[in-house]
Amino acid sequence: MATNTASIPKIYDDAADFMPINGTDYLELYVSNAMQAAHFYKTAFGFQSLAYSGLATGNKDFESYVVVQDKIRLVLTSPLKSGTDIGRHIDKHGDGVKVTALWVDDATYAYNEAMKRGAKSYMEPVTEEDEHGKVVRSGIYTYGETVHIFVERKNYNGVFLPGYEKWETHYNPTSVGLKYVDHMVGNVELGKMNYWVEFYQKVMGFTQIMSFDDKDISTEYTALMSKVMSNGNGRIKFPINEPAPGKKKSQVDEYLDFYEGEGVQHIAVATDNVIDTVTQLRDRGVEFLRVPTTYYDTLVERVGEIDEDLEPLKELGILVDRDDEGYLLQIFTKPIEPRPTMFFEIIQRKGATSFGKGNFKALFEAIEREQELRGTL
Repeated sequence: MATNTASIPKIYDDAADFMPINGTDYLELYVSNAMQAAHFYKTAFGFQSLAYSGLATGNKDFESYVVVQDKIRLVLTSPLKSGTDIGRHIDKHGDGVKVTALWVDDATYAYNEAMKRGAKSYMEPVTEEDEHGKVVRSGIYTYGETVHIFVERKNYNGVFLPGYEKWETHYNPTSVGLKYVDHMVGNVELGKMNYWVEFYQKVMGFTQIMSFDDKDISTEYTALMSKVMSNGNGRIKFPINEPAPGKKKSQVDEYLDFYEGEGVQHIAVATDNVIDTVTQLRDRGVEFLRVPTTYYDTLVERVGEIDEDLEPLKELGILVDRDDEGYLLQIFTKPIEPRPTMFFEIIQRKGATSFGKGNFKALFEAIEREQELRGTL
């Protein structure tokens, strides 16, 4: 389905948080094999079995496995027959994020507010019920074929959603310490970043909290521009990237080519101990981007004193950056799908509210080395 590119109404310029959002409810990924994807996220990333929908629950159209780690819920969905919208989405884009579900107190109100401000409808408010209560869900489109679903679950105490049953398995590896979704980055086409910034401002009441141009995010070869949108309570943060002209193809260009359109580039998940979390992830087979070890030679000069010992940071390839509020530690996985599209960021914030601007150059050069190996730079 095409995205809504109609002009966004400009009459709603009030700064009030007219769409309160409590947090991220779940992320739904359309994947070619939900059962195997669930096993991967459990084994590699430390998620636990939570819920299931499929043939055993009377669902003959698709199969979904839900895995959980602290406040992070991933829904992994595959079609059960050919010729479906889910299958077409996977065929075009590969595995990736279809739904960013947002937890709200009133899904009908959120939908109506978004629609009168120019959103394109994905699903009108629907009440879903079972013996555990009822859930109201509604949804709108954002960039590409990605959607936001508003989830109202104050009258529900089931395991996940109506239509799902508790998924109990003997195999449940221990958590690696992932806590919640810190932010989620979208890649959009050249010239569309400001359109989607305005969309989040006007349609959902977000504010722009940061901006990076091609002088901030560039190397000798590639560049991009980014603006960070946040909701009223700061629990939802959506950086939006677009490519900038460069000598060679940027990571955003590569993403747009292989994803065949706009979509979610990476999911940043928070931890309270990045060294421990990354050590466990590495031991479970997750591969990370690496910067040259010379990055650490001047780290203390650049960011000041930190609590952590430099040696494990250097061994694992964890990056550090500081802002006026404190510092952060971050690292990025390599793409986790066959296409060079979606990846994860592991982040620990020690006061910092920014996104690692001081690491952009080193990070992008690391990405370019991977692009060169893939022959796509």
